[in-house]
Amino acid sequence: MNALSLDACSSLIDLALEEDLGEGDVTSLSVIPDSLEWSARMVAREELTVAGIPVVTEVFRRLDGNIQIIDSVEDGDRVTAGATILGLRGKARTILSGERVALNFAQRLSGVATLTRRYVDAVADYPCEILDTRKTTPGWRQLEKYAVLCGGGTNHRVGLFDMVMIKDNHLAVLSESPNPIEAAVAKARAAYPSIKVEVEADTVEQAAVAAEAGADVILLDNMSVSDLRESLERIDGRSKTEASGGITLDRIPAVAETGVDYISVGALTHSAASVDIALDIEGDSGG
Repeated sequence: MNALSLDACSSLIDLALEEDLGEGDVTSLSVIPDSLEWSARMVAREELTVAGIPVVTEVFRRLDGNIQIIDSVEDGDRVTAGATILGLRGKARTILSGERVALNFAQRLSGVATLTRRYVDAVADYPCEILDTRKTTPGWRQLEKYAVLCGGGTNHRVGLFDMVMIKDNHLAVLSESPNPIEAAVAKARAAYPSIKVEVEADTVEQAAVAAEAGADVILLDNMSVSDLRESLERIDGRSKTEASGGITLDRIPAVAETGVDYISVGALTHSAASVDIALDIEGDSGG
């Protein structure tokens, strides 16, 4: 996924507008004249990495196709506190009615992008990539994974359909096999020969067995730095490697230094805090 498809999030935008507006914005409908036109700007209240501009734009255009979007930055841009992210010009009712929904999308997605950028920056001296996970907000996966891209991260599998990932519970079901990892990899290759196969390894020995079985990627889960190094030695370049589990900003440079190809961080989506973005009314647009 290299760009945000509005088709993928269209129903989510509709749902957000429906739950906020209901039968109508009674405050704006009763207080603001329909003919009144104003300008406004979406402003960063802190340093952040932007994500979600196409969604914000679509929110306002769903309400009024004549709204003008001006002075917009690009998704992935880093901005400082006080920077204008996006400008609006059009009916005051439209701006006020769409404000909260637009901000909710911008604050959440920019929060994911901003946190991702911190992790990417923390390993900038190493050749590894930062991956997201499936630990996403239900219904928001396409959006949150897009925000990870905006922050400089890389998308892992989108769902259960685009990559075989053999985890500890899969192996537990195959525990009667003499070599559950080898058996699982063989079954996966036979069923889906064109799809990459990843195997989760909790120990150095499992990592070596997974490499011998021909896994494309080996997930080194919750390993110490010393075990990561030993696992890489045992794998010896036969498979790509991914470190996961207990990854924090403080710890990630040491993990990257081991030479793993990827580091997956569930916190990018399940623990990202919304950033502070506001929408400021500027004044009469002259309409």
